[in-house]
Amino acid sequence: MKTTPVNWIEDCFNRYETHKHAVKSVICRVQSPVQEITIVDTYNYGRCLILDNEFQSAEADEFIYHEALVHPALVLHPEVKTVLVLGGGEGATLREILKYRSVKKAVMVDIDGEMIACAKKYLPTFHTGAFDDGRVQLIIEDGRKYVEQTTEQFDVIIIDVNDPLENGLSTKLFTLEFYQILAARLKPDGIIVVQSGAASHTENDGFTGICATLGAAFPHVFPYVTYIPSYALPWGFVLATRNPGNLDITGDEIDRRIETRITGTPRFYDSITHHAMFNLPKYLRTDIQKQTRIIKDSDPLAENYPGISTDFGKD
Repeated sequence: MKTTPVNWIEDCFNRYETHKHAVKSVICRVQSPVQEITIVDTYNYGRCLILDNEFQSAEADEFIYHEALVHPALVLHPEVKTVLVLGGGEGATLREILKYRSVKKAVMVDIDGEMIACAKKYLPTFHTGAFDDGRVQLIIEDGRKYVEQTTEQFDVIIIDVNDPLENGLSTKLFTLEFYQILAARLKPDGIIVVQSGAASHTENDGFTGICATLGAAFPHVFPYVTYIPSYALPWGFVLATRNPGNLDITGDEIDRRIETRITGTPRFYDSITHHAMFNLPKYLRTDIQKQTRIIKDSDPLAENYPGISTDFGKD
């Protein structure tokens, strides 16, 4: 029996654990001024984005990640009109934000214009035309620099940047000083949400450190987790606010807001999913309580992630 040759991406979590993806083809590989951008077509997960040797998102299940990132904050806020996104190069975070009828302005700040160009051309199912929506203001800029210089305030701020890897682009976007700046860019009822990395029982130092650091900048912090199949890991997010009263709503009210606020029907998110994400397992609650590290500019979080194999798609 003749078999089709298979090329494999090996996504190495650490020295002792690897997740493999079978690759059909390499769609593009571009070296931008700030990072290497690779888009591949895989057998199980469709088109996948890889940045600087780090797996980012997959066509088949990105809706889980992006709905988990966006909807809790926008549903819990009384009435979202302005949103700031730092990162989010695929455009899928924008896609979810723009489903809210109340949103008047969505500012997206990404460091890499080449990433946006690649997403527009090669990842149409991710952004579904979101970049062309008249409510979007797209700014190519370093996210830290942007928030330091702007005086604008927002209802919701979403941090959707790469994990803070050693020598990476985003280490200064996970620090106490940065979160304190963001607090000043939020309106009184504002909510911030941060994608916060792996939250497994073997790997959660980054996630728990972000929880502790946001807790030093905001009076009310709410971590939550969901499983992302293409990551093969539970993934963490942290929501922070100065007004916890916004978050005290029933499951029926969550579903009512989804129905009345959102165009279309989420594939992943509803009141049952919402409560499941915020009900953390005991080991994770314990690790969050034990975490004392506050991430600072002088001592940034810089994870040592082995990344993917670098020779896929090459002769």
